[in-house]
Amino acid sequence: MGIMDFDEYQKRAAETDLATAGHDQTYARMYLCMGLAGEAGEVVEKVKHIIRDKSGVVSDEAKEHLKKEIGDVLWYASQIAQSFGVSFGEAAQHNLDKLADRAQRGVLHGNGDTR
Repeated sequence: MGIMDFDEYQKRAAETDLATAGHDQTYARMYLCMGLAGEAGEVVEKVKHIIRDKSGVVSDEAKEHLKKEIGDVLWYASQIAQSFGVSFGEAAQHNLDKLADRAQRGVLHGNGDTR
């Protein structure tokens, strides 16, 4: 299987969204945000176990578990973006542009979105 771009991913992910179909926009967005938080927590749990139980050594099995959970995070993030009419690819590019600008200005470290 090849590598796909963010917008193709977003489009194909939307085809699997059975949980928010038929619900109003507020419900759908709340559901998606709760799902994102839950899946992000699962990524954190996997990393915690790698640190605690494996002294930070990442086995092939652990990597596969992380890959699944990171994929779930991407699914929810892509659908949240879609619910607001935001292209996942544009959001990804915007993030890279923002980080490049911060790096150029020497403000990658720090707090706040207005750095």
